[in-house]
Amino acid sequence: MSAAAGITLETVYRTEKRRVLATLIRLLGGFERAEEALHDAFAAAAEQWPRDGVPKNPLAWLVSAGRFKAIDRMRRNARHDASLTELAMRLETEAAGPDEMDEQTIADDQLRLIFTCCHPALPADAQTALTLREVCGLTTEEIAAAFLSSAPTIAQRIVRAKSKIRDEKIPYETPEKAELAERLEYVLRVVYLVFNEGYAASSGASVTRSDLSAEAIRLGRLLVALLPDPEAIGLLALMLLHDSRRAARTGTDGSVVLFDDQDRALWNRQQIEEGTALVARAFAIGEVGPYAIQAAIAAEHAASNGMRTDWNRVVSLYDLLLRAQPSPVAELNRAAAVAMRDGPGEGIKLIEAIFARGELADYYPAHSAKGELLRRAGRTAEAVASFRQALKLTKQGPARDFIEKRLAELS
Repeated sequence: MSAAAGITLETVYRTEKRRVLATLIRLLGGFERAEEALHDAFAAAAEQWPRDGVPKNPLAWLVSAGRFKAIDRMRRNARHDASLTELAMRLETEAAGPDEMDEQTIADDQLRLIFTCCHPALPADAQTALTLREVCGLTTEEIAAAFLSSAPTIAQRIVRAKSKIRDEKIPYETPEKAELAERLEYVLRVVYLVFNEGYAASSGASVTRSDLSAEAIRLGRLLVALLPDPEAIGLLALMLLHDSRRAARTGTDGSVVLFDDQDRALWNRQQIEEGTALVARAFAIGEVGPYAIQAAIAAEHAASNGMRTDWNRVVSLYDLLLRAQPSPVAELNRAAAVAMRDGPGEGIKLIEAIFARGELADYYPAHSAKGELLRRAGRTAEAVASFRQALKLTKQGPARDFIEKRLAELS
């Protein structure tokens, strides 16, 4: 293999194979058949490109090669399954040459694949696993490690999801306009779930998982490019703004650094500028939803130097968020903003009201937040009790270290 062809093939495989797979899934009507065709296509490229040269449109060449390899495979297996003969004939009749495949077709196929993996007929955990596997290309082992599960469990979820798509004939398509908003909500939820697990790992020795955050941001960029909806734009902005502070969120020893104590020189200004511009873009389009509102809140924090935060505006944005999407976690965050504006006592009252309704009792950040406000208010004994409750509930190593440090200080 020539060095040039080898580098090109390796680059295409690393960066573009999921795009090729998305189109093959549409053409061949199933995940397994498409994955076999993808493997065959790259094997053919490894053999032919060094000899014949790299084709003008490598992606289209790979799609075409994969389809014809699949047709050959069907014909070989036709003696065991007569229906494969008919399918092979149809695929050959509909076959387009490499020059007839354009970027828009491949982009549309990516969007179809995302909506299929996040179809509401699939369980939520299966949507996430399938998206990470088929759209992002993470291995089963990587997904299992990220979500504290076993590889066989994740593999089973993926197999069941694919079987459900096949057996229930879930269409491989982008939803019609009438149902697009509802279906997009599922897609954005999956992307945000992936980002959140990377931004604030639910357990383990690290506060963050930068690989998952980066993958979620990549997915967010893809969605905005394919479907520039205000909420898709808002979600991308939110992820960029949160991720901009990643380097400052932990100390050199891996310990948690609270927002007010972070070294702002470590914040990624490029991500902040991009995220802030996206917030403005989302609000300019028209009616905004929860992701765009949360992004606007994050932009307020990112734009400040810690002393000039407009807490009135932040609280107003939380009020808007709670009207759009009521949530006890959003109420908790609003309570923290009110505490910054009106003093810790007001924030404590709001958190206690959430607990009085029986909400967030098992959510360690709520008890930790209350403990922090009680500490600021000088109510030491109550702060200790809140931090001890938070310690019982958290499984995340650096968070436990931070809470234990606070307890030691208060003692």
